[in-house]
Amino acid sequence: MTISIHNLKPAKNSTKKRKRIGRGNASGKGTYSGKGLKGQKSRSGVSNLKRLGMKQVLLRTPKKRGFKSKKPKAQVVNLREINLHFKDKETVEPKSLLQKGLIDNIEREVKILGTGNLTVKNLNLVGVKISDSAKEQVLKAKGTVK
Repeated sequence: MTISIHNLKPAKNSTKKRKRIGRGNASGKGTYSGKGLKGQKSRSGVSNLKRLGMKQVLLRTPKKRGFKSKKPKAQVVNLREINLHFKDKETVEPKSLLQKGLIDNIEREVKILGTGNLTVKNLNLVGVKISDSAKEQVLKAKGTVK
């Protein structure tokens, strides 16, 4: 006989049927269903952790507060840094920012912020996010934003 999915069976005595509680006295686990008589532990809705004395352990352990997003933050470049590394009529894009060492990863998005005054003229910004204050300064210096 060859082994196939349709004729696979577990080894003898390797599996046991679980005992269904609360199915009448004839089942052997009726009436109190193995929970004893009255009290909090006999009622439904009591967590097993509380029953095992874990509540104190849970309360004692420090909880990490707040929320940390899994989405990576944009890499920030300020106008002050663009002044130092770019000349007039140059294109500012993730590739050129990486070459000049202003960002460390071309995969993550880049955002230009308006810290500092822009002195470079006719800049061409491509493939980067830009804050409103930075955009205003770029357009004032006759640059373009795409």
